[in-house]
Amino acid sequence: MGFSPGLWKAGGVLSGRRKLRVGVIFGGRSGEHEVSLMSARSILQNLNPDRYEIIPIGITKEGRWVITDDPFRALEEGLDASGPSSRLVALLGDPAVELKLVELPGEMPGEVGDEAPGPASGPEAAGREAAGREAAGPAEAPVSAGSPIPGRGPALPVIDVVFPVLHGPYGEDGTIQGLLELAGLPYVGAGVLPSACAMDKGIMKDLFVRHGLPVLDYVVFKRKEWQTDPEAVIARITSALPFPVFIKPCNLGSSVGITKVHHLGELAPAIEDAARYDRRLIAERGLEGAREIECSVLGNDEPEVSVCGEILPSREFYDYNAKYVDGTSGLIIPADIPEDVSDRVRDLARRAFLALDGNGMARADFLVSRD
Repeated sequence: MGFSPGLWKAGGVLSGRRKLRVGVIFGGRSGEHEVSLMSARSILQNLNPDRYEIIPIGITKEGRWVITDDPFRALEEGLDASGPSSRLVALLGDPAVELKLVELPGEMPGEVGDEAPGPASGPEAAGREAAGREAAGPAEAPVSAGSPIPGRGPALPVIDVVFPVLHGPYGEDGTIQGLLELAGLPYVGAGVLPSACAMDKGIMKDLFVRHGLPVLDYVVFKRKEWQTDPEAVIARITSALPFPVFIKPCNLGSSVGITKVHHLGELAPAIEDAARYDRRLIAERGLEGAREIECSVLGNDEPEVSVCGEILPSREFYDYNAKYVDGTSGLIIPADIPEDVSDRVRDLARRAFLALDGNGMARADFLVSRD
């Protein structure tokens, strides 16, 4: 599919009425910025332009919102290089205002003289998880909603629905969902509560245990506890979990900051690495030789569950490189598992979705023993 300059200007027509305008938001401030760009590429390529008028909205690593009519260049070269037609925008949280997007006066990212660099992303990022949420400085005052800034292009579009394609904190954790709720904008995916609960691995597991769902043993602890008394944290983990264990940030995805720990000597470095990303950390029991099975859940109060698929990791476990870098991991759909195992996995996926009060869609991941 193609994107013409000023895509939002024409206001396409479908069967005598305007096409549905879909704001696709991608990028973001988390350590999963690049993963979001990969997902956005897939979504932008597969949304039907005959049915939808697509408004790509990028968020830089510094958190600045950019609207551009050249999303693929933005994805390939970075949002800062997305072209002269790109403009800085903000989203109003006022449900009474029809036009939610407003243009901000000022220069594009990368043009500002001494602006501090944003957090790195990917598995080496320290990101906001290391420093906590820092208060942003005062924003520049927006112009009147929808009004073009002289020399910067046409008025901004009215968005009908938002498709958030943000990964990790500030995207999957209920924050962007809360902003969209305040604005009264319909959006794709889970709401504030299930997003926030599912983002935090410790909270999610606590909920699953409360609902009688099987989870591997785990220990949740805070970065402050580790910094204050590391021996006590190590004692808690080793007394509750046999090796191997996985050390993870609670609030991050894409296997960023995750280490498989085979013995005691690897434990402290793994905790130090995970603590770069989050103040809440989790140690999980490893399940040797397990198969990685997943399925999709779609719906609301009466969700439907897809057939199962199986991930064949190219590495010892399904880490960041196995998912996004080396390109040699495999996916088998449907998974070659007995029917009763498939039925069990799909039932657990449905129950987990409901336990989180999920809505829209989700992917449920399982470790299935080979026994």
